[in-house]
Amino acid sequence: MLHLRLITPSGKTDEVVRLIEETVGTAHLVVLPGAARDPAGDVVMCDVAREAGDELLTGLQGLGLEDCGSIAVENIDLSLSKRADRAEDDAPGEGADAVLWEHLTDATHEESTLSVTYLAFITLATMIAACGVVLDNAILIVGAMAVGPEFGPLAGICTAAVQRAPRLALRSLIALLVGFAVAMAVTVGFSLFMDAVGLFTKDLLEADRPNTGFIYAPDWFSFVVAVLAGAAGTLSLTSAKSGALVGVAISVTTVPAAANAAVALIYSDTNQAWRSSEQLLLNLFGIILAGTLTLMLQKWLWSTQRKRTAL
Repeated sequence: MLHLRLITPSGKTDEVVRLIEETVGTAHLVVLPGAARDPAGDVVMCDVAREAGDELLTGLQGLGLEDCGSIAVENIDLSLSKRADRAEDDAPGEGADAVLWEHLTDATHEESTLSVTYLAFITLATMIAACGVVLDNAILIVGAMAVGPEFGPLAGICTAAVQRAPRLALRSLIALLVGFAVAMAVTVGFSLFMDAVGLFTKDLLEADRPNTGFIYAPDWFSFVVAVLAGAAGTLSLTSAKSGALVGVAISVTTVPAAANAAVALIYSDTNQAWRSSEQLLLNLFGIILAGTLTLMLQKWLWSTQRKRTAL
């Protein structure tokens, strides 16, 4: 269930209440006339089943409430109410399958913003991965995958494509490109330092690397894994039931590939640098393609289910 707290101008309260009452899957409607001070108006609260949430939010936006009032949405972790149970039963579909598009857009907007924290995380992840590829250490690669934040901008691009939000797409693309460019540049400097102190060597990079050799060996399996990871990450982002380690799967051949390319550059190993870059671009493309198609499919399935329920 979701909890909605609305501030409505007094002249719109009746319309808002009517919309809530007509929406299947709502419960616990509360109206507090004149309770709001900034902005001035009435406070309306209700609970709504997650699967009916997007429809109600769209209706409230259609009334212009986000311009003249306020719409706040919270997840309810526990609701002991038979009325709430009936509301969930009445609402079409399953809550775990529902997509709250406004929440998704807001979340991806925040995660795809180019910030100092984002740059720090992606740079640290790439530097950790650089150590992993030189030492052929799978544990360090997993550590880098866990730190990498690049799925935020990737999800932002997918969401922007489906929601037709060019500003979100541009913001996400800038964060993705600038993030990887800065991370690789810093990692080049880090690798030069590690080489100067004797911790990185060309022999280590070009030695047989059974644990990390896949990073600079792009093939069809790389693309298939990227597509599967992109679909899984998108489902995790949109579903109420998300897996905790999906971000790790998303990073499997993005951050490590960028790191391998950066280290290869300092040793003028153009073969590894180029093939690592191919791996990076291939996986970014696969993730974006799968994420966009997954969102489009979810949107189509949900709209089809709504039409079927309306009949």
